[in-house]
Amino acid sequence: MRTPILILHVCGGIVGLLSGAAAVCFRKGSRLHAEAGNVFVASMLTMAAAGVTLAVMKFQPGNILGGALTMYLVGTSWMTAKGKHREAGIFDWSAFLLAFSLAGIELRWGIEAAMSPSGLKYDYPPGPYFFMGSVALMAGVGDLRMIVRQGIAGAPRLARHLWRMCFALFIASGSVFLARQRLFPVFMHKTGMLIFLSVAPLLVMIYWLIRMRLSHARTSKTVRRRAHPLISPSVHSA
Repeated sequence: MRTPILILHVCGGIVGLLSGAAAVCFRKGSRLHAEAGNVFVASMLTMAAAGVTLAVMKFQPGNILGGALTMYLVGTSWMTAKGKHREAGIFDWSAFLLAFSLAGIELRWGIEAAMSPSGLKYDYPPGPYFFMGSVALMAGVGDLRMIVRQGIAGAPRLARHLWRMCFALFIASGSVFLARQRLFPVFMHKTGMLIFLSVAPLLVMIYWLIRMRLSHARTSKTVRRRAHPLISPSVHSA
């Protein structure tokens, strides 16, 4: 049964990379961006679910956590994009508990890997566990803040959607271009193209987060100026 699941996993990953790149290129909020994003969500969930299934069959606990984190990031990002003023519900509580559970397991296994004689835990060194665990912890904190504030809207909603989608795309690109470098021509190794393609989603994420931050700051400054003119109506009438 591994072969059809593996084919589904690979096809989902390829479609996910292509649709994710398309969603990044299309204008944000446009119909093409939304359609590419929907394809990205479906393909990434398919890829991750098939990957988790294979990891269970092969007993690869580290890959189970990676697939679960990918599904969590894609699912919460998609739900964030569905509504501009969506309030927290059962889905968000479940996602919050999942994120903190993944973070706890990842960080624990990272410590165990660091303390083991081989420096490994389920064939992985401490670094990946600490890195992915930190991402899960940060995401869980974001879920908790949204739940406490009873929803999310405006620039925080867009930032939440953006970084989760881009990081899920980074997991997919890293799984292809870094973890399977043997599949690519030699010149891609020598030129550093594989590394660039792997981290490109993170670079795009940083660019858009900074741009959104600056745009939000300019908008807030404009609103404050309009709310507090140099000559107030009362002074003018006097």
